[in-house]
Amino acid sequence: MTGAEPYSAEGGPTGVLVLHGFTGNPQSMRPLAERLAAAGHTVDLPLLPGHGTTVEDMALTRWDDWSGAVEAAYQSLAARCRSVAVTGLSMGGALTCWLAADHPEIAGIALVNPIVVAPGEELRGPIRDLLAAGETYVDGVGSDLAMEGAVESSYDRTPLACVLSLFEGVDALGKRLGDIRCPVLLLTSRQDHVVSADSGELLERAVGGPIERVWLERSYHVATLDWDAPVVEERVVAFVGDVLGTAAAQ
Repeated sequence: MTGAEPYSAEGGPTGVLVLHGFTGNPQSMRPLAERLAAAGHTVDLPLLPGHGTTVEDMALTRWDDWSGAVEAAYQSLAARCRSVAVTGLSMGGALTCWLAADHPEIAGIALVNPIVVAPGEELRGPIRDLLAAGETYVDGVGSDLAMEGAVESSYDRTPLACVLSLFEGVDALGKRLGDIRCPVLLLTSRQDHVVSADSGELLERAVGGPIERVWLERSYHVATLDWDAPVVEERVVAFVGDVLGTAAAQ
């Protein structure tokens, strides 16, 4: 897909791993990644397996594929940098938390409307029924944006088996949030039609390290491309600069 290419910028000795969301691709995080690179960091924004090509490709992937790719991307960046921070949107936020729970050496994480609480049987049951009936896809969940004319590059359909796998991964993650002991910046949209407010509330209660929550008043789920994108970029760049011990870009 046009604009879905991974992004990488070699900068200074501090690294930032940037992670996109479910059914999306690096397009939604590219402006933030470029701001972080302009601040002097080495930045990697990978394309997660099954994303950015065709929805049929995605249907063959699961949580283990996405988390495995993120682990590999982190290891590659950490091998080149003295310290690393991670930031992610939506499922990218969940994968960011997954990494931080596994890697206490991560300097800090910045989360934009992350999913860490998955829907229950009220949604999973109907998904299983659809799969049993031979249905493979439902309508896409991308482009939840308040800004008129703004568009997220994402699939127009969502593979149902992938949804269940995401929920299972998030279930496992929810039990490990207390293992996150690095500083956390949480950016939450007041109106989000994709991820429940329960996720932000659980993070505030459960993470084991210091957490700061910033409310985004004008944006929906994909806040990195919405009205509050300048706020997201400013706060994330400043946070990353603080936790990595470098000056933030002005």
